[in-house]
Amino acid sequence: MSNEEENASEMVDTNENSNESNSDTTSSNIKEPDYDATLKTDRGKRFEFLLKQTEIFAHFMNTAPSKSSPPKATRGRKPKVDKNADPDYREKQKLQTLGSWIEPPKRERKANYAVDAYFKEALRVAEPKAPKAPRPPKQPIVQDFQFFPPRLFELLDQEIYHYRKTVNYKVPKNSDLGSEANKVQREEQRKIDEAEPLTEEELVEKESLLTQGFINWTKRDFNQFIKVNEKYGRDDMENISREVEGKSPDEVKEYSTVFWERCHELQDIDRIIGQIERGEAKIQRRASIKRALDTKMARYRAPFHQLRIAYGNNKGKNYTEEEDRFLVCMLHKLGFDRENVYEELRVAVRCAPQFRFDWFLKSRNAHALQRRCNTLITLIERENQEIEEKERLEKKKKTGSINVASGGGTVVGSVTPKSNQKRKADGTAASNDKNKKKRKS
Repeated sequence: MSNEEENASEMVDTNENSNESNSDTTSSNIKEPDYDATLKTDRGKRFEFLLKQTEIFAHFMNTAPSKSSPPKATRGRKPKVDKNADPDYREKQKLQTLGSWIEPPKRERKANYAVDAYFKEALRVAEPKAPKAPRPPKQPIVQDFQFFPPRLFELLDQEIYHYRKTVNYKVPKNSDLGSEANKVQREEQRKIDEAEPLTEEELVEKESLLTQGFINWTKRDFNQFIKVNEKYGRDDMENISREVEGKSPDEVKEYSTVFWERCHELQDIDRIIGQIERGEAKIQRRASIKRALDTKMARYRAPFHQLRIAYGNNKGKNYTEEEDRFLVCMLHKLGFDRENVYEELRVAVRCAPQFRFDWFLKSRNAHALQRRCNTLITLIERENQEIEEKERLEKKKKTGSINVASGGGTVVGSVTPKSNQKRKADGTAASNDKNKKKRKS
């Protein structure tokens, strides 16, 4: 056997001996646990803990202050006192704490609140209005935009006044009229007192007049008619007659003629006419811009490459001249008077190959393009105005020179310059001197 084998055998023997010795010691030391003893100790500890908790809680309940009493001082410990020896201990303790307690002042509140005035100012609630005057129960409802004959309203007013006379209605005084309140009150009361019922002939006349207005025109139709007039202008009857829904072109044309003849009878005619005139002003503005763009484009054979804009001091830093040129030319090509022209312009910018890497221009929305186009249109209009003034002055100069050359003398309405007058005078004087010298010789 070699030395390595002897060492290995010795190590195996030592391991076995150590295992046997460990097993002997563990078997001798291990004891079975005493569960009863541990349960008793645990129960005793738990009982002691609960007993302490109950004592602490009872002490707290006996010495806790009431809701009305002030809080106790937390700093400084007082010496323990035997409560059983002194039965008045609690009362003395309360008196001591109350003596050092300073009660804070109570909140001062207003005795009475002006609730009505407060809510009237906060919510702006109007005062209750006077009750409406009574009307006959079965009276037909007529609107001013239906344009019934004026005689019908006279008969209906007479019927209303007679009904108020039968119910003994007294006209109240309207304080909003000021000094005219009494006069208006007496006049209305006089109409009621003198009212007479409608005769048979007047009743028949009323029924016939009720069929002579635009009965089938509702408030919705009337508002639609006003909006169409605002959109196209009062003179564009072709588009107006097609845009009103539910009405034939002949009905719209007939209503339009009556409307412009009797529009002064409407209650809010000022607002309606103002609305239509604002729409017509927008139409004229669009037409003037279209003419300005047409005039600008007519100066160039290839406006997409040759167009120039006279910026002056309003060029800006964000847009280049090439971008502005494309916006103006494409706006003219698409048509300025179209509804969604700036949305179509945005699509054209994104599809243009020369701006495929121009992220600033491609990221502009329709509103931003509209603002830039409005600035460019203003510059173009100013440029056109300056060019027209120059052309007008040149025409005046040409006409003045033509009149002087063709007339050979003074022309009516034309003024010769002072320098020319002096030259003519000098020339005539020199010619006279020459003639005198010839005669002497």
